[in-house]
Amino acid sequence: MGAVLERNHVSEPAYLAAEERAAMRSEYIAGEVFAMAGGSERHNRITGNIFFQLRAASRGHRCRAFMADMKLRVAAQRAFYYPDAMLVCDDADDHPQYKERPCFIAEVLSPGTANIDAREKWLHYRELPSLRYYLMVDSERVWARLLSRAGEGRWLEQQLDAGEVVRIECGGLAIGLSLEDLYEDTGLSIG
Repeated sequence: MGAVLERNHVSEPAYLAAEERAAMRSEYIAGEVFAMAGGSERHNRITGNIFFQLRAASRGHRCRAFMADMKLRVAAQRAFYYPDAMLVCDDADDHPQYKERPCFIAEVLSPGTANIDAREKWLHYRELPSLRYYLMVDSERVWARLLSRAGEGRWLEQQLDAGEVVRIECGGLAIGLSLEDLYEDTGLSIG
């Protein structure tokens, strides 16, 4: 018989306080805390490329771009995640530790996180009324999928092709993203 481990539930305030002091980031789901794995250089470059596009478009604008170290709170699921990149255009979304109303979220898929990003996080993220776009970008091969809100409970799915530019419209901003933008300087060749 295996060892019995006791799992203690953690409150949201206790989780937030611990994250302020933690050397490593953890995500929180309904009272349970899960350590996050580190990313590869390519994962980091893709995340940086997405953030660069968001930040360049939002300079001098009320929309704010975040990457990797800003938490996202999904209150309905009692969850806190660290999206790889997100864009927030709601002035009232001003908590210094987390955001709750992004219009755009991007996750860079790694072999160890792809299923969580494509299933669990997607199921939770789509409950956010403010969310209009969810971008998933593979870090191992050239592949990206954009989910766009088309109406109440309806989402359109689009796989990006070489040379194609998808348009993200949030808070008065219009941002174009292409596979070339996402995979710049990653060592992966586009088409």
